[in-house]
Amino acid sequence: MTENTATAVSTLDLLVDIFRDVLGCPGLTADTDFYEAGGDSLAAFQVTGRLQETLGCDDIPVSLVFAYPTPRDLAEVVDTDFGRD
Repeated sequence: MTENTATAVSTLDLLVDIFRDVLGCPGLTADTDFYEAGGDSLAAFQVTGRLQETLGCDDIPVSLVFAYPTPRDLAEVVDTDFGRD
């Protein structure tokens, strides 16, 4: 995953932290599945809301959380589609 030099936090690390907080799973890893960790539609909206707020971007669809349910997979899409370099 790319690293934003302004924040020095990779997209992957950011998403792992967001997933951990939203899902209440401190042991969650980059490869933990959103659904298996107890994720639902409300949690998916919280994940995208936090991500949009952190990145200053308001067009990240919640459907990405469902299509790419691990922080690792979602980070790749965010980096590719939303140009987080």
